Amino acid sequence: MVEKACRSCHLIISEGSQCPICGSKEITDKWASYMVIFDPENSELAKKIGAKIPGKYAISIKG
Repeated sequence: MVEKACRSCHLIISEGSQCPICGSKEITDKWASYMVIFDPENSELAKKIGAKIPGKYAISIKG
């Protein structure tokens, strides 16, 4: 199974063709590196990327 990332919010998803957070259908398998956000309310990194829910987020999306 290939994990894919949303081009809009960078959430990494393992199935489906639409982002469950923002609803975008712009999903790509061209991403590198990721961070895991456990507590978005208290995470400075989550605030910087705009993450509102816990999850795995791509740091870099290519192409």
